[in-house]
Amino acid sequence: MQQTINILLTGDFAPINRVEELCLKGDFQSVFNDFIDVFQNNDLNVVDLECPLTHATTTRPKTGPYQKAHPDTIGALDYAKISLAAMANNHIMDYDNQGVEDTLELCKQNGIATVGIGSSKEEAAQPFSLELKGKKIAILNYADNEFLTTPDGSYSCSPINPVNCHYDIARAKKRHDFVLVIVHAGNEFYHLPSPRTKKLYRYLADQGADAIISHHTHVFSGYEVYNEKPIFYGLGNFVYDWPGKTNSDWNRGYVVRLNISDKIDFEIVPLKQGNKKPGVFKLTDNEKSIFDADIQGLNNIIDNDEQLEGEFQKYCQSVYPMYDAFIEPYYGRYVAALQKRGWMPKLLSRQKRLFHLNLSRCESHRDVLLRLLKKYE
Repeated sequence: MQQTINILLTGDFAPINRVEELCLKGDFQSVFNDFIDVFQNNDLNVVDLECPLTHATTTRPKTGPYQKAHPDTIGALDYAKISLAAMANNHIMDYDNQGVEDTLELCKQNGIATVGIGSSKEEAAQPFSLELKGKKIAILNYADNEFLTTPDGSYSCSPINPVNCHYDIARAKKRHDFVLVIVHAGNEFYHLPSPRTKKLYRYLADQGADAIISHHTHVFSGYEVYNEKPIFYGLGNFVYDWPGKTNSDWNRGYVVRLNISDKIDFEIVPLKQGNKKPGVFKLTDNEKSIFDADIQGLNNIIDNDEQLEGEFQKYCQSVYPMYDAFIEPYYGRYVAALQKRGWMPKLLSRQKRLFHLNLSRCESHRDVLLRLLKKYE
């Protein structure tokens, strides 16, 4: 009789703020609460480790917030029997080489394997490989190209690149029965994949990936089964305590348990986290009914290419003012607010915006532009 392999995968785990305080007290039970049962009796528990665990104070040049947690928060991973940390994400490099080195050493000391990161691009692209119940399984981990290397190149996360992914998956498929792909990507605070993302993830499945699991957007998305291969477009946050974020989309998510035999089935376990009480909890029956309806609505949109395109166009319209402000010569909260209200003129001419379009859209120009801008990291 075929034995089933159970692999649990979570979204973003950042043990900061109130969760960090609980960890430093050794109160890991109050981090996981009734959700700890979900981690029991699995063959492998996998988490996206969204920040370095370090005392380092030197940050790297980047945009966006910096995240780190006390090294002792590693105890939370041990408490939940997590044995693999996916580390290809946009925060693991926040505290430069020292932050990465501290985190990798902590994981090694605590028997936690890592994937999606390495001291070279080749090492970062290597799959985590294991054999369970007579089946060989490979796990690959990628992220959107967003500050994925230390400035001196000592460490690198594995960027999502369709050409490289094709070769990585093909190599892994030759030596394994199943290939799982974890991706940290997407448009933050948007509940759906872009049409490009849907096409990309289906492409990965066509190349041989047996399941694709995505996170990063801080809100959960839907899923589909494409040619018998499940694709999860966004798990949402797992444990990510953030001041001012309560009872919002930030605070809802889910984990996925893959049940692998001759094929892959799955279970979804919804969650709430970081509300009045810190930590992660199961949903009540009423909350679960709401979640089920919400995710079914997302699935219906994902299934309809025309509707998916329409929703993405609406999202783009909503963020155009922010992106418009990004490309202006002078940028700041007050400048953006004045321009949004029409009280300050746009400083880029139409011709200059066409130059930006051409530099960004044309692959050959973009190759040079990226190398130029990388000099300022």
